[in-house]
Amino acid sequence: MICKQLLIGPMDVFSYVVGCKETGQGAVIDPGGEDERILQAAEEQGLNLLYIINTHHHFDHTEGNDWLKERTGADIVMHEADAALYDRHVDHVIREEGPFRLGSLTFSVYHTPGHTPGGICLYAQGTLFTGDTLFVGDSGRTDLPGGHRPTLGASIRKLMQLPPETVVCPGHDYGPTSTSTLEWEQRHNVNAREYGFLKKS
Repeated sequence: MICKQLLIGPMDVFSYVVGCKETGQGAVIDPGGEDERILQAAEEQGLNLLYIINTHHHFDHTEGNDWLKERTGADIVMHEADAALYDRHVDHVIREEGPFRLGSLTFSVYHTPGHTPGGICLYAQGTLFTGDTLFVGDSGRTDLPGGHRPTLGASIRKLMQLPPETVVCPGHDYGPTSTSTLEWEQRHNVNAREYGFLKKS
């Protein structure tokens, strides 16, 4: 899997250019602005962007949707619970958990509400794109409309069922490192005890 992490804008959003090496089919996860830079990163990787995947509807993760769609024709992808809150058209509405294919790659899509009602995370080849569900050392805020702390805790506990060596690729650069692993989060995340996924050293 091709995976390029880009630090975008004043809110320290991580956008990801991902793709299939065999077919050159690509996607952008959470385009938070700096659209030309994102497109250039995809072109440098030899990717044809087919999808713009939003882990949730907040503007800092969707700012680049319109420009990238206009330039590439890529479909905007979002969970139905957040698509209902988004003020623009969504081409591909996710209604249930399951596989999402990109060339020979298959992402497992997890519905992870709590930060927003339609938050999703995507997992493929040992890498988990967590949006604002799980950060390095922390988790998404729940004081915005549609947020709910116990629900977010349940979503993160679900993610913790994946292999401990799974690489966590968060939606913001809010932690001590740009990525981590689920095992590291189980030991060091400030919410591990409250959310019930603490692993003792």
